Amino acid sequence: MNPLSILLLGIAALGFSCADSPRIAPIAGKPVCCATNSEPATAFTDKSLYQVDSLWTNDGAQPWKLSALRGRVQVMAMFFANCTYACPLIVNDMRRIEAALPEAMRARVGFTLITIDTERDMPDALRAYRSANKLPLSRWTLLHGTPDDTLELAALLGVKFKRDASGQFAHSNLITVLNREGEIIHQLAGLNQNLQETIERVSSAAQDPAKRSSPSGLQ
Repeated sequence: MNPLSILLLGIAALGFSCADSPRIAPIAGKPVCCATNSEPATAFTDKSLYQVDSLWTNDGAQPWKLSALRGRVQVMAMFFANCTYACPLIVNDMRRIEAALPEAMRARVGFTLITIDTERDMPDALRAYRSANKLPLSRWTLLHGTPDDTLELAALLGVKFKRDASGQFAHSNLITVLNREGEIIHQLAGLNQNLQETIERVSSAAQDPAKRSSPSGLQ
Protein backbone atom coordinates (compact mmCIF):
# COMPACT_ATOMS: atom_id res chain seq x y z
CA MET A 1 0.00 0.00 0.00
CA ASN A 2 1.50 3.34 -1.00
CA PRO A 3 1.78 6.30 1.40
CA LEU A 4 -1.04 8.29 -0.20
CA SER A 5 -3.39 5.33 0.12
CA ILE A 6 -2.53 5.06 3.80
CA LEU A 7 -3.33 8.77 4.23
CA LEU A 8 -6.67 8.35 2.50
CA LEU A 9 -7.57 5.42 4.75
CA GLY A 10 -6.81 7.68 7.68
CA ILE A 11 -9.56 10.17 6.77
CA ALA A 12 -12.09 8.38 8.93
CA ALA A 13 -9.68 8.41 11.84
CA LEU A 14 -9.56 12.20 11.63
CA GLY A 15 -13.31 12.35 12.08
CA PHE A 16 -14.24 13.18 8.49
CA SER A 17 -16.87 11.31 6.53
CA CYS A 18 -16.95 11.38 2.74
CA ALA A 19 -19.90 10.02 0.80
CA ASP A 20 -17.69 8.73 -1.99
CA SER A 21 -14.43 6.85 -1.74
CA PRO A 22 -11.36 8.85 -2.88
CA ARG A 23 -10.84 8.82 -6.60
CA ILE A 24 -7.16 8.24 -7.35
CA ALA A 25 -6.01 8.24 -10.96
CA PRO A 26 -3.21 9.75 -13.01
CA ILE A 27 -4.55 12.93 -14.61
CA ALA A 28 -3.15 15.47 -17.01
CA GLY A 29 -1.27 18.45 -15.61
CA LYS A 30 -3.71 21.14 -16.78
CA PRO A 31 -7.15 22.30 -15.63
CA VAL A 32 -10.12 20.64 -17.30
CA CYS A 33 -10.83 23.78 -19.31
CA CYS A 34 -7.39 23.59 -20.93
CA ALA A 35 -6.88 19.84 -21.34
CA THR A 36 -6.98 18.21 -24.76
CA ASN A 37 -7.54 14.59 -25.65
CA SER A 38 -4.21 14.50 -27.47
CA GLU A 39 -2.25 15.00 -24.26
CA PRO A 40 -1.06 11.73 -22.72
CA ALA A 41 -1.70 11.25 -19.01
CA THR A 42 1.46 11.30 -16.96
CA ALA A 43 1.74 9.21 -13.82
CA PHE A 44 2.35 10.90 -10.50
CA THR A 45 4.50 9.59 -7.68
CA ASP A 46 2.81 7.55 -4.99
CA LYS A 47 3.11 10.49 -2.56
CA SER A 48 1.62 13.12 -4.84
CA LEU A 49 -1.61 14.83 -3.80
CA TYR A 50 -2.27 15.35 -7.49
CA GLN A 51 -3.39 11.72 -7.76
CA VAL A 52 -6.69 12.78 -6.17
CA ASP A 53 -9.09 13.13 -9.07
CA SER A 54 -11.40 15.75 -7.54
CA LEU A 55 -12.93 18.56 -9.59
CA TRP A 56 -12.74 22.10 -8.23
CA THR A 57 -13.78 25.55 -9.44
CA ASN A 58 -11.45 28.54 -9.42
CA ASP A 59 -12.47 32.13 -8.75
CA GLY A 60 -12.94 32.62 -12.49
CA ALA A 61 -15.70 29.96 -12.35
CA GLN A 62 -13.55 27.57 -14.42
CA PRO A 63 -13.35 23.81 -13.68
CA TRP A 64 -10.01 22.92 -12.20
CA LYS A 65 -8.07 19.86 -11.12
CA LEU A 66 -5.27 19.90 -8.59
CA SER A 67 -2.98 18.41 -11.21
CA ALA A 68 -3.09 21.80 -12.97
CA LEU A 69 -0.75 22.99 -10.21
CA ARG A 70 1.94 20.56 -11.31
CA GLY A 71 5.22 22.02 -12.46
CA ARG A 72 5.53 24.79 -9.88
CA VAL A 73 6.32 24.59 -6.20
CA GLN A 74 3.10 25.37 -4.33
CA VAL A 75 2.60 27.18 -1.04
CA MET A 76 -0.87 26.02 -0.01
CA ALA A 77 -3.36 26.74 2.77
CA MET A 78 -7.02 26.18 3.58
CA PHE A 79 -8.99 29.25 4.64
CA PHE A 80 -12.37 30.98 4.39
CA ALA A 81 -13.08 34.45 3.10
CA ASN A 82 -15.14 35.67 6.07
CA CYS A 83 -12.42 34.80 8.58
CA THR A 84 -11.41 37.89 10.55
CA TYR A 85 -8.45 36.62 12.57
CA ALA A 86 -6.46 33.51 11.65
CA CYS A 87 -6.92 33.45 7.88
CA PRO A 88 -5.69 37.02 7.26
CA LEU A 89 -2.56 36.10 9.22
CA ILE A 90 -2.07 32.90 7.21
CA VAL A 91 -2.45 34.78 3.93
CA ASN A 92 -0.11 37.48 5.20
CA ASP A 93 2.51 34.83 6.00
CA MET A 94 2.12 33.45 2.48
CA ARG A 95 2.62 36.94 1.07
CA ARG A 96 5.74 37.36 3.21
CA ILE A 97 7.09 34.12 1.73
CA GLU A 98 6.28 35.42 -1.76
CA ALA A 99 8.00 38.75 -1.08
CA ALA A 100 11.12 37.03 0.26
CA LEU A 101 11.72 35.09 -2.96
CA PRO A 102 14.03 36.53 -5.61
CA GLU A 103 11.98 38.01 -8.43
CA ALA A 104 13.28 35.47 -10.96
CA MET A 105 12.20 32.61 -8.70
CA ARG A 106 8.64 33.78 -8.13
CA ALA A 107 7.55 32.54 -11.55
CA ARG A 108 8.41 29.00 -10.39
CA VAL A 109 6.27 29.22 -7.24
CA GLY A 110 2.47 29.25 -6.93
CA PHE A 111 0.29 30.17 -3.96
CA THR A 112 -2.96 28.25 -3.54
CA LEU A 113 -5.89 28.97 -1.21
CA ILE A 114 -8.66 26.39 -0.85
CA THR A 115 -11.82 27.48 0.93
CA ILE A 116 -13.35 25.38 3.71
CA ASP A 117 -16.57 27.43 3.50
CA THR A 118 -18.19 25.55 0.63
CA GLU A 119 -21.55 27.27 1.13
CA ARG A 120 -20.53 30.93 1.01
CA ASP A 121 -17.19 31.01 -0.80
CA MET A 122 -18.48 30.48 -4.30
CA PRO A 123 -16.34 31.73 -7.23
CA ASP A 124 -17.71 35.28 -7.08
CA ALA A 125 -16.86 35.53 -3.36
CA LEU A 126 -13.36 34.21 -4.01
CA ARG A 127 -12.95 36.65 -6.89
CA ALA A 128 -13.92 39.52 -4.57
CA TYR A 129 -11.42 38.22 -2.01
CA ARG A 130 -8.67 38.17 -4.61
CA SER A 131 -9.46 41.73 -5.63
CA ALA A 132 -9.65 43.02 -2.04
CA ASN A 133 -6.33 41.42 -1.16
CA LYS A 134 -4.61 42.21 -4.48
CA LEU A 135 -3.53 38.61 -5.11
CA PRO A 136 -1.86 38.35 -8.55
CA LEU A 137 -3.54 36.05 -11.07
CA SER A 138 -0.13 34.97 -12.32
CA ARG A 139 0.81 33.28 -9.05
CA TRP A 140 -2.26 32.86 -6.84
CA THR A 141 -4.96 30.21 -7.29
CA LEU A 142 -8.22 30.30 -5.29
CA LEU A 143 -10.35 27.15 -5.30
CA HIS A 144 -13.82 26.06 -4.23
CA GLY A 145 -14.84 22.40 -4.04
CA THR A 146 -17.66 20.15 -2.94
CA PRO A 147 -17.97 19.42 0.79
CA ASP A 148 -16.70 15.86 0.31
CA ASP A 149 -13.72 16.86 -1.81
CA THR A 150 -12.86 19.64 0.63
CA LEU A 151 -12.92 17.21 3.56
CA GLU A 152 -10.79 14.75 1.63
CA LEU A 153 -8.12 17.30 0.80
CA ALA A 154 -8.17 18.65 4.35
CA ALA A 155 -7.48 15.16 5.66
CA LEU A 156 -4.57 14.71 3.26
CA LEU A 157 -3.10 18.04 4.32
CA GLY A 158 -3.68 17.39 8.03
CA VAL A 159 -6.13 20.29 8.37
CA LYS A 160 -9.06 19.97 10.76
CA PHE A 161 -11.98 22.37 10.77
CA LYS A 162 -15.43 22.68 12.31
CA ARG A 163 -18.18 25.21 11.73
CA ASP A 164 -19.78 26.77 14.80
CA ALA A 165 -23.30 28.09 15.34
CA SER A 166 -22.32 31.59 14.22
CA GLY A 167 -21.14 30.35 10.82
CA GLN A 168 -17.47 30.83 11.63
CA PHE A 169 -14.91 28.01 11.52
CA ALA A 170 -12.41 26.74 14.02
CA HIS A 171 -9.57 25.32 11.93
CA SER A 172 -5.94 24.31 11.84
CA ASN A 173 -3.50 27.09 11.04
CA LEU A 174 -1.25 25.32 8.58
CA ILE A 175 0.77 26.30 5.52
CA THR A 176 1.93 23.41 3.33
CA VAL A 177 4.71 23.43 0.74
CA LEU A 178 4.39 21.01 -2.18
CA ASN A 179 7.17 20.26 -4.63
CA ARG A 180 6.62 20.35 -8.39
CA GLU A 181 5.03 16.89 -8.32
CA GLY A 182 2.58 17.66 -5.53
CA GLU A 183 4.44 15.93 -2.71
CA ILE A 184 4.38 17.52 0.75
CA ILE A 185 7.92 18.63 1.59
CA HIS A 186 7.29 21.04 4.45
CA GLN A 187 4.55 22.31 6.75
CA LEU A 188 4.41 25.36 8.99
CA ALA A 189 1.92 25.31 11.88
CA GLY A 190 0.76 28.33 13.82
CA LEU A 191 0.47 32.05 13.22
CA ASN A 192 3.17 34.70 12.94
CA GLN A 193 5.86 32.05 13.02
CA ASN A 194 9.48 32.45 11.94
CA LEU A 195 9.34 31.91 8.17
CA GLN A 196 13.05 31.43 7.51
CA GLU A 197 13.00 27.63 7.23
CA THR A 198 9.86 27.72 5.07
CA ILE A 199 11.40 30.29 2.74
CA GLU A 200 14.56 28.18 2.47
CA ARG A 201 12.55 25.05 1.64
CA VAL A 202 10.53 26.87 -1.00
CA SER A 203 13.66 28.41 -2.51
CA SER A 204 15.49 25.10 -2.61
CA ALA A 205 12.58 23.28 -4.26
CA ALA A 206 12.05 26.10 -6.76
CA GLN A 207 15.64 26.38 -7.92
CA ASP A 208 16.16 26.26 -11.66
CA PRO A 209 16.47 22.52 -12.46
CA ALA A 210 19.44 23.24 -14.73
CA LYS A 211 21.29 24.94 -11.89
CA ARG A 212 20.39 22.22 -9.43
CA SER A 213 21.82 19.55 -11.71
CA SER A 214 24.98 21.50 -12.46
CA PRO A 215 27.91 21.41 -10.00
CA SER A 216 28.43 25.14 -10.56
CA GLY A 217 24.84 25.79 -9.54
CA LEU A 218 25.05 24.04 -6.19
CA GLN A 219 24.85 26.21 -3.10
